[in-house]
Amino acid sequence: MPIDLARYKSLLEKDLEQLSQLDAISKQGADTVELDQSKIGRLSRMDALQQQAMQQEQNRRRELKVKQIHAALKRVHEGDYGWCMDCGEPINMKRLEISPAVEFCTQCADKH
Repeated sequence: MPIDLARYKSLLEKDLEQLSQLDAISKQGADTVELDQSKIGRLSRMDALQQQAMQQEQNRRRELKVKQIHAALKRVHEGDYGWCMDCGEPINMKRLEISPAVEFCTQCADKH
């Protein structure tokens, strides 16, 4: 069964838009934590540092996902979408439905 490239392109673009919105919302949480003890207590500062670290990690993961989506959109444009980047076999449609930006079939993903 041939892949509906327009549908997957739409799914990828929708995911990209959602990530863009999340990125705009989350920029505040990664701001530098003020270390002035006269304004906030030690435990509050530690909590703020932990929240900042978690937000930075979420931002890093979001940036990685955006790169994966852009790579998938490039594969759509070039006609290589839906094929494993390792073995060249078709990626299962159910796998593409769950994660449209996926690059590898399940067997090759296990190897990586």
